Amino acid sequence: MYREVIVKNIIESGVVAVIRLTGKEKLTKIIEALAKGGIRAMEITMTTPNAIEIISEISKKVGTDFLIGAGTVLDSETARAVILAGAQFVVSPVTNIKMIKTVHRYDKAVFPGAFTPTEILHAWENGADVVKVFPATALGPQFFKDIHGPLPQIRLTPTGGVSLENTGEFIRCGACCVGVGTALLNKNLISDSDWSALSENAKKFVDEVKKARR
Repeated sequence: MYREVIVKNIIESGVVAVIRLTGKEKLTKIIEALAKGGIRAMEITMTTPNAIEIISEISKKVGTDFLIGAGTVLDSETARAVILAGAQFVVSPVTNIKMIKTVHRYDKAVFPGAFTPTEILHAWENGADVVKVFPATALGPQFFKDIHGPLPQIRLTPTGGVSLENTGEFIRCGACCVGVGTALLNKNLISDSDWSALSENAKKFVDEVKKARR
């Protein structure tokens, strides 16, 4: 899948699930539940044991209907490894120019992390498809509105502290999509294999994005 299409699909859905796994046994069921709720992308962080193997295995199962990405990628070597394993997009908490160039060499999407206006502009000017504002917990939705005053051209997404309560506000303040971890992937629901409840939770996040865009 080409980079532009990947970015378009992620933005249209509006929500990227962020998962830090302790085991991969339920991953297929988790993805099925998220997809049923309207989410079409998941970021598997590199802090997950055997993350590259998991990305390789799961990307072959889901095909192109659901986008598998890699998160917490810090360098170009890891970016290349996850892309060859099947990752369609690469997310980082920092901006590494070599990593951005590597991801684009394979025509995949890259979301480097930044915090200040200077860092955000630096990431965008060096090819970021979307700039990940991290940690968004410390800044809040208003920061996105403030940044888009002088820098309206930059696509931004928050990660860290995104909840059902503030998802709509982030979108209204200018985020093109949101990255959601524990607030979406409720540990108790996963532990209990309550896939219908997980689907409903996913749908609530997607609905918040839709409402905020009206």
